[in-house]
Amino acid sequence: MTKRKARPAPPGIKTSDEIAAMIRVDHAGEYGAVRIYQGQLAVLGKRPAGDAIRRMAQEEQRHLETFDRLVNERRVRPTALEPVWRVAGFALGATTALMGEKAAFACTAAVEEVIDQHYAQQIEKLGSDDDALKATVADFRADEIAHRDEALAQGAEQAPGYRLLSETIKAGCRLAIRLSTRI
Repeated sequence: MTKRKARPAPPGIKTSDEIAAMIRVDHAGEYGAVRIYQGQLAVLGKRPAGDAIRRMAQEEQRHLETFDRLVNERRVRPTALEPVWRVAGFALGATTALMGEKAAFACTAAVEEVIDQHYAQQIEKLGSDDDALKATVADFRADEIAHRDEALAQGAEQAPGYRLLSETIKAGCRLAIRLSTRI
């Protein structure tokens, strides 16, 4: 008796593995964002920028709590890279904050630009396959866009070496997304 091969899902239909990967990477990303803001607050928490950073951190914490719940409800394996993101996120936040308020906001603008693009791609890929996840991602994307816009309004582009800093952070975020999707 020959074993039948499983047929691939039709185009546009997401497998449970693909959706699990989306949840895994989003959970990791929100965890990283919380850690970035914690690093920024450790340095700038008592300065005027602290209020804006604290507000954005609270929204990221809400996102993380939602993805914590989704990881548990849907039995998704979290990324094995969480210890790396714990250290790297905090270090990125603290380092950019030590460079000054504008550099901290440059970090936020860069990260949120990549996340905006990432979430937009997920929304497109999901189509009508998982309306609840799609709505969650769309809601959180709106917050990320607002964070980016606020960071730009706070002078992110005036940070010393803005273009280099921004492009380096964006490249790191894209790498983190690729790794957390799989590992």
